[in-house]
Amino acid sequence: MVSSPESGSRTRTRQAILDAAIEVLGQNAAASLGEIATAAQVGRTTLHRYFPERSDLLAAVSAEGAARLRRADERARLDEGTGAAAFHRLCTEYFDLGGLLSLIFAEPQLITDPHWSEEGCDDDFVAMVARGHADGTIDPALPADWLQSTLWSQLYGGWSYLAEHDISRHEVLTLVTRTLTKAIAPPPPHDRAFTAPT
Repeated sequence: MVSSPESGSRTRTRQAILDAAIEVLGQNAAASLGEIATAAQVGRTTLHRYFPERSDLLAAVSAEGAARLRRADERARLDEGTGAAAFHRLCTEYFDLGGLLSLIFAEPQLITDPHWSEEGCDDDFVAMVARGHADGTIDPALPADWLQSTLWSQLYGGWSYLAEHDISRHEVLTLVTRTLTKAIAPPPPHDRAFTAPT
């Protein structure tokens, strides 16, 4: 079925509003709908036509955020290569989420998705870490939930550093990945005093 020009235009307008909402709310969770409309380059009336209430917009933002996280997972190809290589691909994909990261850090409750919940890691992440333990690229003493927390902590630190320093995103990503490389690497044979948690 071919979309009509009108439906295509509506889709683009809706997406523009969601993109703007993610960026604006990531900087100020209390931002008004008027501020979001201005950032999206639409009028308040147009915004209300797509999202009659603030709660409607926030629900759509949550769904959009979760979808972007899932697409980042897919692009990271968590089931390919060594565990460490997949972990670093995931870091890069998450870092490239841009404004969504700011929103997750500022208002984590808006993204109701297993990637960002108290229920722990999803199965693909756990399998990736287990593969890293088995192939010798991830320290077997580091459990998956710890590595997930470490990843998000470094992403938060990277975005905070980017906001406070005159430095490019590429340079910050290099710092983040370098830090994570050292953090997850197995210790030298003579220094392996710890064992994997049971």
